Amino acid sequence: MSAPLPPHAVVFDNDGLLLDTEVAWTRAEVTLFARRDRTFTDAHKRDIIGSSRAVAAAKLERMLELPGQGFALMDELHDLVMEEALAGCPPRPGAIELLDALAAAGRPVALASNSSREFVERTLTVGGVRDRFEIVISADDVEHPKPAPDLYLEACSRLGVDPARSLALEDSPPGVRSAYAAGLYVIGVPYLEGTPLPGAHLVVPSLSDASVHAAVGLAAA
Repeated sequence: MSAPLPPHAVVFDNDGLLLDTEVAWTRAEVTLFARRDRTFTDAHKRDIIGSSRAVAAAKLERMLELPGQGFALMDELHDLVMEEALAGCPPRPGAIELLDALAAAGRPVALASNSSREFVERTLTVGGVRDRFEIVISADDVEHPKPAPDLYLEACSRLGVDPARSLALEDSPPGVRSAYAAGLYVIGVPYLEGTPLPGAHLVVPSLSDASVHAAVGLAAA
């Protein structure tokens, strides 16, 4: 499948793709585990990154050997990461330049995040990019979050565009599966080096890669 040129719209993921919120998540996860005399490892991070609340709850139960406490753990993690986010959520490499180029070209953009509305709004504001997106869809806005296609379908619906003529930017396996299932052309930009992103039509090391600008119908930055 080749990229639609020009795409009708570009839909961004947030955590680890647009903004480096994963540093905040990791600090929160380290604290959550430390409170239970456990060590949060890179393997844990690779397993949980991009997961929806329900999926992450089940994974935390298994990781911490606390059956039945998954959603309580997620509530605690949410409180921790909301505080950690205030320390800063810098844009990922190439993100601002890509947004600038898309705006200059008049290309519609939206954001589709697997995080809660409260966290998405905080991080976009702290990261200084909230005004870049008229359409922001969070996990609270759909029945089934990623890896289901609902978030991307809702973003395209609100933009009034055809998903098959649109493009998604994702960093995690659940996000790629979501965008692919919705019918978008998917560019994978793995947050953790070496993370396989099956289903991505193109995988690049960062948003500053010239092939990203080419795929969205823009000259390279």
